[in-house]
Amino acid sequence: MTDDATPSYEAAREELLDVVRRLETGGTTLEESLALWERGEQLATICQEWLDGARQRLDAVLAQHNDQQDED
Repeated sequence: MTDDATPSYEAAREELLDVVRRLETGGTTLEESLALWERGEQLATICQEWLDGARQRLDAVLAQHNDQQDED
């Protein structure tokens, strides 16, 4: 997830929170609400990809650590 067009986890999460606030507040047209919903879905996917990548990295480190411990 290092594409220049892809926001950081923190930026995506913050924008997602803003989208949710705007949807909960209301006052938008149906078209605006749909656009916000779609953006929220995109942001949720980005956040999940960041979390999945972090989990894979953590699992790899833990596996390497366990392998080293098994060798001792």
